[in-house]
Amino acid sequence: MRQRTQASAFMWSQENRENRTGENYYMKDYIVRATAGDGQIRAFAATTGNLVEEARKRHDTSPVATAALGRLLTAGAMMGGMMKNETDVLTLQIKGDGPLGGITVTADAKGDVKGYVDHPEAMMPPKNGKLDVGGAVGIGLLNVIKDMGLKEPYVGQTILQTSEIAEDLTYYFATSEQTPTVCGLGVLVNPDLHVQAAGGYLIQVLPFASDACIDQLEKNIQGLPHVTKLLTDGMTPDQIALRLLDGLEPNLLDEATVSYHCDCSQERTERVLVSLGKQELEQMAADGEDITVTCHFCHKQYTFTPDELRKLAKKS
Repeated sequence: MRQRTQASAFMWSQENRENRTGENYYMKDYIVRATAGDGQIRAFAATTGNLVEEARKRHDTSPVATAALGRLLTAGAMMGGMMKNETDVLTLQIKGDGPLGGITVTADAKGDVKGYVDHPEAMMPPKNGKLDVGGAVGIGLLNVIKDMGLKEPYVGQTILQTSEIAEDLTYYFATSEQTPTVCGLGVLVNPDLHVQAAGGYLIQVLPFASDACIDQLEKNIQGLPHVTKLLTDGMTPDQIALRLLDGLEPNLLDEATVSYHCDCSQERTERVLVSLGKQELEQMAADGEDITVTCHFCHKQYTFTPDELRKLAKKS
């Protein structure tokens, strides 16, 4: 993350707001990290319109699938920014009984995030005039997996509370990590199915926070419009963070660019095939036809001939 001062952050935010033209304009995707209350509160705010639109195009998602996947991608990007090492990998999995099926997102500390939904074509009638993400996800579980290079990854699991994703992550942090957290996520989809805006915020109250600090934060949150309203009004993550932390002496620490990035490759795909075992690969080769492996995250295809499968079988 690049360090910055509060003054330069404000100037950058003003420049973005003044240059905003057209309904489908995306400010750059980035996360800002901040503290407040003399270190009693830490916060993240993000804009992710470009990466969510990229996910929509790659997976050809329906509006409700775009909203659900976009919310989890935004959360993954911010939570990935909490990871300490560049090699750390975060995976968020939602497994619901709704028409979307499962949603999977992975992110790292470098700002790379990717994801997919089991049934991207799934549709749901609107609920109160809005996309019914909760209904599309259904009842189920949230899994948070952190691979930090240890012998075993950390795995946290909670029951979905509303299936709207933001509230479910808030519940996860409170129960699995014992960290009081407020999460806001939003994705606005245009009638032409393109993403107009996407972003979110995460605010965490540390154990030594004073009652006065918590009271001020609650007051700020209660008066905050929905995330998509803030973004369509032209507010940047810097401005959202400053508004959330108003009256608490906020300090904008640094920012990081985030993007939709899939790191699949021929070599990785070969390792997956090798893991199937010699007998399985030899049987596939004996069928005498090429096989094609498609990446769930980006839909890139890798084709292997029977001869290549036999060579891989020897490595099993």
